[in-house]
Amino acid sequence: MSASAPESFGPEEFAAASGVSRETLAHLKDFVALLTEWNEKHNLVSAKSMEDVWRRHVWDSAQLARYVPDGTQTLVDLGSGAGFPGIVLAEMLRSKVAVSLYESTGKKAEFLKAAAARLDLQVHVHNERIEAKLRPAADVVTARALAPLDKLLPYAQQFASRQTICLFLKGQSVVSELTAIRKSWRMKALQHPSLSDPSGVVLEIRELRHAGRH
Repeated sequence: MSASAPESFGPEEFAAASGVSRETLAHLKDFVALLTEWNEKHNLVSAKSMEDVWRRHVWDSAQLARYVPDGTQTLVDLGSGAGFPGIVLAEMLRSKVAVSLYESTGKKAEFLKAAAARLDLQVHVHNERIEAKLRPAADVVTARALAPLDKLLPYAQQFASRQTICLFLKGQSVVSELTAIRKSWRMKALQHPSLSDPSGVVLEIRELRHAGRH
């Protein structure tokens, strides 16, 4: 995948940057069309961001696929919203990974179900809050613009084993967020430059555990 992003960034530029197949691109075009239709009524994402939807939302989400290891069987996306990154990753990992989307807002969960149906994706949409309870561990946990790390990590831990990889799309505050949680959490954390936003970071976390736990 290329790190560069031209000023005009539409579906063809996305395909060149991501290397997706024509079929995957066609499905993602259908997804963007559905989002455009729903967004006019339900404001799932800001109208301003829709002007650059292929870079701001689709490419931003799709870049996570490069960090999903071969052999991954399950992926959980927390606070899926309008399907970023969950629906995009489900499409890119179609038939390889079982994807579960967690979204507490009813209208957004309805959209996720409609998008999965439009793209014929076998994803599981959970319209519920991520309350603390026993859940099956996932191979990969993702989140985008859901919460600061001090709130996000307790959510992620519900789905995490020592082998789980967490992939979080974060902004400029990532350094201060990591500093704020260093006494409470133990982890191996890597920061990868975002391919879609010069100020963004893909935060990769492994071996997540609460401090004091072994």
